[in-house]
Amino acid sequence: MHLIGGALGMALLNWASRNGAVQRCDIATAYIGRSKLEVLLGAGIWDEVRGKEVLDFGCGPGAEVVEMAEHGASRVIGIDLRQHWLDLGVEHATNRGVADRCTFAPEWRDPIDVIISLDSFEHFSDPAGVLAHMHRLLRPGGKVLAAFGPTWYHPLGGHIYSVFPFAHLLFSEAALVQWRALHKTDGAKTIEESGLNKMTIRHFIRLVEASPLRFASFELLPIRPLRWIANRLTREFTTAAVRCVLVPR
Repeated sequence: MHLIGGALGMALLNWASRNGAVQRCDIATAYIGRSKLEVLLGAGIWDEVRGKEVLDFGCGPGAEVVEMAEHGASRVIGIDLRQHWLDLGVEHATNRGVADRCTFAPEWRDPIDVIISLDSFEHFSDPAGVLAHMHRLLRPGGKVLAAFGPTWYHPLGGHIYSVFPFAHLLFSEAALVQWRALHKTDGAKTIEESGLNKMTIRHFIRLVEASPLRFASFELLPIRPLRWIANRLTREFTTAAVRCVLVPR
């Protein structure tokens, strides 16, 4: 697609985003007042982590790390590349009284029972490398519980670039990145450099099939209003989130 670029693209993006109101695209509202772990992985998540050593791969500010510790995980490690998130995680765990069972670090190499990955696979710069690293970290009998979305062809799959549905597919990458640079100061010159890898369902399946992990289960959660047309042919456009369990081959 990518039909609109140049000065016209910039003008339309600014108009559609109300001249830079991009924060509304960054804030997830689906989990307000709800457990993100339960929403994405189901209520059985607490049985999966109770008494286990768990790694939250891409933990953000640590809310889920703390929640798993509160629900009986023996130890929870949260890893993230952003030190600011790690610092917030330590503060949150301390405030909730579970700091003795929570660890926050930029990386982890010790064996683990369960790996949790929420809303991260569409952001990893090297998802194939992440799958291989997850495999190395798992103890015998261990598993990865992953859920992520929206994927690239979802109406809002461009995340911050989706100032309206499918905007990230209609505008050229140059226009999108140039518009984002007006409001973000990280110097990203491509969509990938801004932290979005354009992950599709098809590509994720192929990555797993080529990895040392395999699907123990795989589920596509449809966009609710589009459930009636959600099928194998339309899944790239009608899926709200991917949910799966990965185990070693």
